Amino acid sequence: MVNHPPNDTGDHTPARSVRLPTARRESIAITLEDLRGRRIYIESYGCTYNHADTRRLEAILEGLGCRLTGPDEAETVIINTCTVIEATERKMLRRLATFADRDLYVTGCMPLVQAGLIREVCTAQIIHPDEIHECSGGVGSPGAGSIGVVQVASGCVGHCSYCITRLARGQLKSASAEEILDAVRDLVASGAYEIQLTGQDVAAWGLDRGEALPDLLQEIADIPGRFAVRPGMMHPASVLRILEPLIDAYESDRIFRFLHLPVQSGADTVLERMQRGYSAADVVKIVDAFRERYPDMMISSDFITGFPGETDDEFQQTLELLRRAAFVKVNITRYSRRPGTPAAVLKNLPEKIRKVRSRALLAEANRIYDAYNERWIGRETPIVATEKHAPSSTVCRNPCYLNIVVAEDLPFGFSGRAAITANRRHYVIGTLVPPGAGHGV
Repeated sequence: MVNHPPNDTGDHTPARSVRLPTARRESIAITLEDLRGRRIYIESYGCTYNHADTRRLEAILEGLGCRLTGPDEAETVIINTCTVIEATERKMLRRLATFADRDLYVTGCMPLVQAGLIREVCTAQIIHPDEIHECSGGVGSPGAGSIGVVQVASGCVGHCSYCITRLARGQLKSASAEEILDAVRDLVASGAYEIQLTGQDVAAWGLDRGEALPDLLQEIADIPGRFAVRPGMMHPASVLRILEPLIDAYESDRIFRFLHLPVQSGADTVLERMQRGYSAADVVKIVDAFRERYPDMMISSDFITGFPGETDDEFQQTLELLRRAAFVKVNITRYSRRPGTPAAVLKNLPEKIRKVRSRALLAEANRIYDAYNERWIGRETPIVATEKHAPSSTVCRNPCYLNIVVAEDLPFGFSGRAAITANRRHYVIGTLVPPGAGHGV
């Protein structure tokens, strides 16, 4: 299997028995049983949620007696697709065309909204994501290293005018608190230290069930064991509904002081055209409230440059919000028209303008990233080893989810202290402090 994730890959989950879908889903539930006993190659793209679907699919296939292999050995190829922007869509079509002469299956967001486009390049069977969820038990899956992933909800309550993922994943459907708590318990028992909660909008969890995320976080924090939770992406409008209790929930040392708050634009006029449901002042309110309680908190964000009609002044407001909020780690995307969305009928800005603005925003984001990391140099901080990306070094996290690379081969779950010695922008360098010698945070 080949993963192409933002931040998660890992070993295969253990084989287990397969719970066949109920009659309610039989109209979409024939493909997985058809794969029984085959040699299968999987490619996976997109967000953490999508990769968690892949891990669940792997477990189902292994339970059906399948063997996961490389592409040359495989009888069947499965592509778990993403279509969030046009460039990703083009990449998916190239990958599908590559395997067009094979026994090919497609899952993920693309077949849910662009099945006709898929048929233009290949003949493929569709594995509906609902079928994966029906056939697998629980909502947790292992990720890379000592990371476990819990899918707390699918869909959202937003109405963003540019978003094709909303069309693919539909309305909010939250997993029950007990399902989530069971998944966390199982992952912690299996050795996971970092628990990632994922969904299209984690802050919206429970709205369809009369429940709220802060209560869930507090229940998770009461689970015995050594672990910490990294909550996933939270829509600002959803955060505003639960702001004070959410800030309180982060008091627990079981919750990383990390918030992913995608704001997309700093201009209220653009946010209105995007149908985001909040203002730039709302974003500042959220950021200031968290940082007042947790000064070192890492708050990341997403921005879209060149949204249709964006003026120079509106872009300058976005730059100003980025500086004001001092977001650390910013994902910047040039606006990309997505079929079927309300914004698709709007006239695109020239690519040159979108590119220039993207570069300007990235330069400012990098300056802020460097400034945040520089604050840690010379300080000592608690660390836990969570991943490995290169020989003789280990990726660790501190309570604020700072990415710390230690030039030692540490076992997953190792805890200690490190002195931060250098900034490499996307991570910092840390040196282990001998037990009993360190002090300070």
